[in-house]
Amino acid sequence: MRDVIEVRGLRVSAIVGVLAEERLRPQPLELDLDLVRPFGAAALSDDLDETTNYAEVVGLVESVVRTSACLLLETLAHRVAREVLALDPALTEVTVAVRKLRPPIPQDADTVGVRTTLQR
Repeated sequence: MRDVIEVRGLRVSAIVGVLAEERLRPQPLELDLDLVRPFGAAALSDDLDETTNYAEVVGLVESVVRTSACLLLETLAHRVAREVLALDPALTEVTVAVRKLRPPIPQDADTVGVRTTLQR
């Protein structure tokens, strides 16, 4: 059995991008996270201390994203995954997807983004 805690559609604004216009002001990003860890004990005990607190994860992710000012989405996604994995030793795998909601391209794309997975 594989247990996964999901966070979907977390919106955070940040400086990210290589173009000069992208470095001027924060732009809207959307993140998804998959946090893999056993949570059977929490399911049986109904005790938050037996699982990963997603509120703590979201707070950490917001802080990392807002303060990173990366050029590449790849760098940002990897940084977020690394920090989240370090937050809780019970996490065995973290997947992070980061999307620009207003990509700086002339084509009609809703979003552009990256996804990375880190394992312990």
